[in-house]
Amino acid sequence: MEYKDYYKIMGLSRNATPDEIKRAYRKLARKYHPDVSKEVNAEAKFKELGEAYEVLKDPKKRQAYDQIGRDWQHGQPFTPPPEWHTASDFGKGFGGIHGGGFSDFFEALFGQANRQGADAGAGAYGRQFHAHGSDQHARILIDLADAFNGGERLITLNMPQMDSQGRVIAKMRTLNVKIPKGIKAGQRIRLIGQGDPGMGGGDNGDLYLEVEFNPDRYFHAEGRDIFMELPVTPWEAALGATVPVPTLGGRVELKIPPGSQAGKQMRLKGRGLPGTPPGDQYVTLKIVTPTPKTERAKALYEQMAKEMPMDPRTEMGRR
Repeated sequence: MEYKDYYKIMGLSRNATPDEIKRAYRKLARKYHPDVSKEVNAEAKFKELGEAYEVLKDPKKRQAYDQIGRDWQHGQPFTPPPEWHTASDFGKGFGGIHGGGFSDFFEALFGQANRQGADAGAGAYGRQFHAHGSDQHARILIDLADAFNGGERLITLNMPQMDSQGRVIAKMRTLNVKIPKGIKAGQRIRLIGQGDPGMGGGDNGDLYLEVEFNPDRYFHAEGRDIFMELPVTPWEAALGATVPVPTLGGRVELKIPPGSQAGKQMRLKGRGLPGTPPGDQYVTLKIVTPTPKTERAKALYEQMAKEMPMDPRTEMGRR
């Protein structure tokens, strides 16, 4: 009999995770399913795929299969080692009738008794095949206000779908999406059953929407924290003041301490995006100097220069 490299058949490495095995099966099952595939030898490849998946999806079968070792090549003549019937939990099923269309290799390793589950799945492709639909991924742009308040909104997506002839086509879909309160950029919203349709009665896949924020006039987000620049006058910074500051939850009063400099960062605790704990809002002071448009205004600047002489470039002169 020929050795079957089930990992090679599924395009996987030997350290593939269960999720990777499942995803590979779904992808290849759609590719080779005899009802829709135009691939050469699709039926044979589909049966071979079902056999590989039956072994690799089952931890015990996979462990037993891996005991054979990594030195065999796909298609190479193979005979089970003499100790196989004692080393494997499946040895008692040796021999048997090949009624499910499985290879001699499978039968020699696992036998008829362990083929029952496979017959109910991919091996009986003509009547009992079930494939879960593939998951789909897209991005959704929302305002920071949507993330702060939560709510619902309608979105329109151009998503790939497979028609009855197995061709991939683009189709516009309009969905009502619930925006969770406090969601962050990069997080995903899962819409169960809104992915690709299943085959043979299988469940639909899911749709995952990755959240991004629209540019905002005042704010930008980093995680749940909100950042903004606050323009202040030189006298507000020098003398101190209490000024109104916009936040996602409305305006609040911020006390600026006397002697504040441009670039000073102040925190409004709990004024970021909701969560456990909520984010904060960080306000960076930006000193805006008025342009002197009259002689009197110019005189005021000259008086300030005389009364408060300083050289802000002193440190630069040391370099």
